[in-house]
Amino acid sequence: QVQLVESGGGLVQAGGSLRLSCAASRWPYREYTMAWFRQAPGKEREFVAAITQSVGTTYYGDSVRGRFTVSSDNAKNIVALQMDSLTPEDTAVYYCAADSRILVYGLAKIKNVYKYWGQGTQVTVSS
Repeated sequence: QVQLVESGGGLVQAGGSLRLSCAASRWPYREYTMAWFRQAPGKEREFVAAITQSVGTTYYGDSVRGRFTVSSDNAKNIVALQMDSLTPEDTAVYYCAADSRILVYGLAKIKNVYKYWGQGTQVTVSS
């Protein structure tokens, strides 16, 4: 059974940086799109970023473009999210998600497309 395990969350001051990682174990597919979503209290789960396997195409949500960077280590099935210039509005539980297809942007940003999810990691940005 596929497992996604996030790590790297925590508390940081506004303007600071954090790096999240997501490790996919027991991944039986040749391809993937891996993504990050986040959910703040009382809000919908929001698309943050995604990356496709092999070609490494990246997608970003409007609220994080230019501040966050998604990358992957295909050999290890690990996806990272480097978050810079953090603001209190970035406070949320961040979830890793994966799908066994190479997704275009229009699909990659839709949470219901993804079959596999991690348990989430809390990111708190203090002002």
